[in-house]
Amino acid sequence: MRRSDTFKPLLATLKGERQSVPPMWLMRQAGRYLPEYRALREEKGGFLAMAMDPEAACEITLQPIRRFGFDGAILFSDILTVPMALGQQLWFETGEGPRLAPPLADAAAIDALQPGAPDTLDPVYAAVRRIVAVLPDGVTMLGFAGSPWTVATYMIAGQGSRTQDAARRLAYRDPEAMQRLVDRIVATTIDYLAKQHEAGVEAVQLFDSWSGSLSPEQFERWVIAPNKAIVAGLRARCPNLVIIGFPKGAGAKLADYAEQVGIDAVGVDETIAPEWAARALPADMPVQGNLDPLALIAGGDTLARAVDRILAAFEGRPHVFNLGHGILPDTPIAHVEALIARVRG
Repeated sequence: MRRSDTFKPLLATLKGERQSVPPMWLMRQAGRYLPEYRALREEKGGFLAMAMDPEAACEITLQPIRRFGFDGAILFSDILTVPMALGQQLWFETGEGPRLAPPLADAAAIDALQPGAPDTLDPVYAAVRRIVAVLPDGVTMLGFAGSPWTVATYMIAGQGSRTQDAARRLAYRDPEAMQRLVDRIVATTIDYLAKQHEAGVEAVQLFDSWSGSLSPEQFERWVIAPNKAIVAGLRARCPNLVIIGFPKGAGAKLADYAEQVGIDAVGVDETIAPEWAARALPADMPVQGNLDPLALIAGGDTLARAVDRILAAFEGRPHVFNLGHGILPDTPIAHVEALIARVRG
């Protein structure tokens, strides 16, 4: 069931309408910096157990909306749900992060991968329906997925990597095998995001968290091309779905990404000068970002100056205020409150 057409500042901005006060949400706004999240995690168990529990995922998604009144509620989930749908086992090692098995170290492992059960991701859609049923008027429901290159880096290494060395080696050594894997991720991601939309999501973000590890030529093949394919597939299936692209670390390649992929809005990370982004990105494209999460931790005058610089740089275009990446676990809640007050005046 669709919600009413109550005005939603975030959704309107993502569609190209400039607001006098930019709407805001924060990447990882539902998470470890909130005491209510930590309490629920203690009760429910590990991260994945909560992400695949519709009741828990709904509660966690709503926690920052209740506390801060953000303009967007982003689904509590993880980018590595897609590998589960593709047949890899996923678990989280305490203090070490995700593990996936078997690692897809070569063409034989990629070709041997068998899809998971058809209902693997049903708990995610059930969580979306729960959230949408109780979401306050005016708040946009956001979904997301990892982009193919980033998801592939985890699937190939079987875990996270600071350099993405295993995936980069495979892409050079056997690009045909890499293409087969990326194509499977593309197809699954289109279906995954379309079903999120059918459950009530109004806008989605494509996270390419590791796009900065690629050379310009490799960026064209493994970031621009597959994200463009996902956008095209979603446009055909979900013409009303709004799509944000976030290629973290893209640097100067961000302009090409924004122009070629077909997204509605582009996320800017904290390494990019907002003045450059305002000049280099398409003039009519909504921009999201790009406060350094560490400036938020610093607080005080450091935070105020950083916020004011971003607001000034993007004053002339549709702008969603956000971080340049996810909020960090040791972020003081008082600093988040100060951020909101600064942005909203």
